[in-house]
Amino acid sequence: MKNKYIISYIQIFIKDLNIYMKLNIGCGKQNLGKDWIHIDGSNYDHIHSHDIVNLPFEDNSINIIYCSHTLEYFDREEVLEVLNKWKNKLNKNGILRLAVPNFEIYSKLYSEGKITLDQCVGPLYGKWKITDAQTVYHKTTYDFKSLKDILEKLGFSNVKLWNWREVEHHEYDDYSQSYIPHMDKENGHLMSLNVECYNDM
Repeated sequence: MKNKYIISYIQIFIKDLNIYMKLNIGCGKQNLGKDWIHIDGSNYDHIHSHDIVNLPFEDNSINIIYCSHTLEYFDREEVLEVLNKWKNKLNKNGILRLAVPNFEIYSKLYSEGKITLDQCVGPLYGKWKITDAQTVYHKTTYDFKSLKDILEKLGFSNVKLWNWREVEHHEYDDYSQSYIPHMDKENGHLMSLNVECYNDM
């Protein structure tokens, strides 16, 4: 109940001041700072709401939705409904910025003998313990074409890759900056598929 009151006050404050409204969905322990509203099923202090599907905001009120390595926890049928609900919350020309494990690069490096199967299993078929009573599992994976097709089917436009070095949250190291070898961001392989698109509706 407390969170609902907090979110209500935030919405009124933002509407009055015409402030950019940015959501970090499925953020877990990652806190992008006071400029972001954090949505996650966990219980960290920076979390404003726990329902990552039914967002407690008015339609056409959000400027940016950022979701890093959470979309794969929904299957291909579920994700259509989830993305459509998020789309309704975005304002015209609002940005949807996604990051998911990149099946294409994992399969390429594996087939070339550059990584082992053990290095693929976690990212592609992993699980996340949200609370002591709840664990969720990856249900699908994507390459650029498959994710682009879904986004365009839902009416998103200008679907493209985004560079983590060029976004406003670049200083926060999350799975969108996942590399093999680990943390070798200069010479390693980026293992995250980072895709951005716009709401034209």
